[in-house]
Amino acid sequence: MTGFANPVIPGFHPDPSVCRVGEDYWLVTSSFEYFPGVPLFHSRDLLHWRQAGHVLTRDAQLPLEKAGCSGGIFAPTIRHARGRFWMITTNVSIGRHILVHAADPAGPWSDPILLEHGWIDPSLLFDDDGRVYMQANGHGGIIQRELDPETGAWLSESRAIWGGTGGQSLEAPHLYRIGDGYLLLCAEGGTEYGHMVTCARGPTPWGPFASCPRNPILS
Repeated sequence: MTGFANPVIPGFHPDPSVCRVGEDYWLVTSSFEYFPGVPLFHSRDLLHWRQAGHVLTRDAQLPLEKAGCSGGIFAPTIRHARGRFWMITTNVSIGRHILVHAADPAGPWSDPILLEHGWIDPSLLFDDDGRVYMQANGHGGIIQRELDPETGAWLSESRAIWGGTGGQSLEAPHLYRIGDGYLLLCAEGGTEYGHMVTCARGPTPWGPFASCPRNPILS
């Protein structure tokens, strides 16, 4: 792509996550201690975005009474599967992940399923066989568990699946099914000058994951 100016979404919109449904792209970002939460954007070309609303618009979805500066909502992920949109994020101020869904991304979004919180930056993979996996960053690297998104029930124990390339603050995992394998995309290096994007490939959702020889793929 050429002939466009950054930022494509100006202002305070960190930690973007995007999913594509047909010709439409939907994007969500962190919102921290602000209400309503999780701004939602729409685009047809990844360059021109308009805000389509917010995901978390009710007190029951977004309790912020304990949220101080830089508390609240961290790093949402948006996905489309099973005929619905799904958004998962962490409300660090209540110590829980929040999982909601909607038939239409403009809402209304469901009441939240609250998941126990030991990590941050949750993401979801809806695999081709119907299984659903949640990734997050935790102690020991990127952590994964199998999840029933309809009920919030855990279907496996948590397991570390990748330790990164050695950069500090391994975080923001997203796992994708590509062909016969799996691509794990992460951030490392913190949020200052050492920030970078790294990736690894594996034959199953659980790995073993081999680091891309060209890491970091973005810095």
